[in-house]
Amino acid sequence: MKKISTSFYDILGISSATICLVHCLIFPLLTILPLGLSHNPIIDLLFASIGLFAILKIIKKSALLVSSILVVSMALIWISVLTELLLDIHLDLIYFGGFGMIIGHLINYKLHRNQNH
Repeated sequence: MKKISTSFYDILGISSATICLVHCLIFPLLTILPLGLSHNPIIDLLFASIGLFAILKIIKKSALLVSSILVVSMALIWISVLTELLLDIHLDLIYFGGFGMIIGHLINYKLHRNQNH
């Protein structure tokens, strides 16, 4: 029986990047409502750390295209998160980075799945 292996780190990366992107897109709308919510960049740092862990595990075994997409996307996310933490300036780079992370992980997951079939 052929063992089909799925990449745990791709699934972790896709999930984390999707949750992060949804958080980044919807949370600003929630802050408009009088619910007493405020933005906490530590949450962005948490998502960025999970994403960094996932891509460090993936880029060693992935194609150059996938590695490039993931590294550039992660750099955009970290630039945005650190700028917000240190300078209190919100950059929209985090949206592009989150979208790139989702695309990179999906491509890698698809390539990984095709190689195991």
